[in-house]
Amino acid sequence: MNQSPVRFSDEEVERYARHLILSEVGGPGQQALKRARVLVVGMGGIGNPAALYLAAAGVGTLGLIDDDVVSLSNLQRQITFTTDDVGKPKVEVARDRLKALNPHTEIELFTQRITPENAPDLVSRFDVVLDGTDDFETRFAVNAACVAAGKPLVSGALGRWSGQVSVFTGQPCYQCLVPEAPPEAETCARVGVIGALAGVIGTMTALETIKVITGAGQPLESRLLIYDGLSAATRVVKLAAEPECPVCA
Repeated sequence: MNQSPVRFSDEEVERYARHLILSEVGGPGQQALKRARVLVVGMGGIGNPAALYLAAAGVGTLGLIDDDVVSLSNLQRQITFTTDDVGKPKVEVARDRLKALNPHTEIELFTQRITPENAPDLVSRFDVVLDGTDDFETRFAVNAACVAAGKPLVSGALGRWSGQVSVFTGQPCYQCLVPEAPPEAETCARVGVIGALAGVIGTMTALETIKVITGAGQPLESRLLIYDGLSAATRVVKLAAEPECPVCA
């Protein structure tokens, strides 16, 4: 990542005061956040809270990619949007909300779907990628591009009452965890999801992204955090690289 020094205005010092007094963040960590470029793939249930917290944290540039418009069924969990936004492009509405939250964060919009063809170019422009989509084709394309470019991938997924978060930095990669898409992919539209769970998992992905950028703590590299909302139970399992993985082996 870019290591050039940055300066903060008095307003920014006050805005990030609670970060600046944290020993794990402080001035160097906040500078790293301001220098960072993060691509948020999908402005859905996970991307919504994740983007809000990353903008609030002072990430310098957020890329938002989504080709969809706001629908009424989104509002149960996608908290960046309101009823008046139905029918509008998600990334455009999100940009306005994020700039209102933190005008110091630059927003780059991509009103398209990530594919194996365009993923390498998109991913190469950013330091960290956060993927919260529920489409396996998209997830595989993003993962392959991140592995090829050596970019950290923060991945979040959810369905019904449970969710999971992990960080991939090479080996193992996401496709070691999910070798191929299941025949009947369990998307939220198919199986349902409790709205507040999106906030839990989305916020966790934002936290992991902040840790990756600042070097604070231990990101979930080679580990998978699984959260069960019905029992309020959390467990972390170790991940291993697959010798036959078509992406990272």
